[in-house]
Amino acid sequence: MTTQLPPAPRPAAPRTPAGTAPVFGGTSLPAQIRILTGRSLRAMVTDPGIVLFGLIQPVVILFVLTQVFSKMGMPPPPLPEGVSYLDYVLPAILVDNAAQSAMQSGVGLVEDQKNGMVARLRSLPVHPGALPAARSLVGLVRATVQVLIIMVLAITVLGYSPNGGAAELALSAGLTVFISFSLGWAFIAAGAWLRRAEPLQNLALIVIFPLMFASSAYVPVADLPDWLAAVASVNPLTYAIDASRALALDVPGLDHAIPSVLISAVIAVLGMVAALRGFRRPL
Repeated sequence: MTTQLPPAPRPAAPRTPAGTAPVFGGTSLPAQIRILTGRSLRAMVTDPGIVLFGLIQPVVILFVLTQVFSKMGMPPPPLPEGVSYLDYVLPAILVDNAAQSAMQSGVGLVEDQKNGMVARLRSLPVHPGALPAARSLVGLVRATVQVLIIMVLAITVLGYSPNGGAAELALSAGLTVFISFSLGWAFIAAGAWLRRAEPLQNLALIVIFPLMFASSAYVPVADLPDWLAAVASVNPLTYAIDASRALALDVPGLDHAIPSVLISAVIAVLGMVAALRGFRRPL
């Protein structure tokens, strides 16, 4: 006759204070960023207006700046041997588009604050930096797609053929995307503090346009008026445009690549710190 052993006792569940539910610590920060990034990307892709204007914006910038400026009847500025005005201005168009795309990252965070998304996340075990980080990654994806659109249209429609080769052209595009990523954090920080789309867009208008025209974007610095050349020589966008141009066209200016990367990295770090502090403020 066999004796049946009693079942092994189950481990006791962790005790919590009376009247409270077990504490859930939430997922890891990388998982939270991945989930929120996917949510924002799905919302962006499924909105026809966002997709349409996101595709039209780089096309308008490309054709307006290359076709209108080059057909104004003015003598072209002195350019390096074998470099057309399209070759010269396209890196500036990429940087300008990067700055415009970066501004949308801040606008996206403002929309999340207005539609109650931030309030809902604050009631959950979600890291405060997860949503700003997700917004920066969405901006990175948007900037990459827009850069590819500009490059494909410039090569296939306008006959853009840089001297630097495919590898250097890819590095030039990568530098532009990194600049957009760093500026995106600056606008995310501005959105976290301003919390309104209109002031944020006005700020972008006041900052981006003067910096673009007071740089080497459309005219060599040597051909600018003395006071404007002095501003352009210390303008961070000049370093970025010259570095991107040097990579794509194989012309002097590659020494500006390291300062451009360092300046962009500093902007990104400062933007992250300011964004997190602004995001933690009470709604």
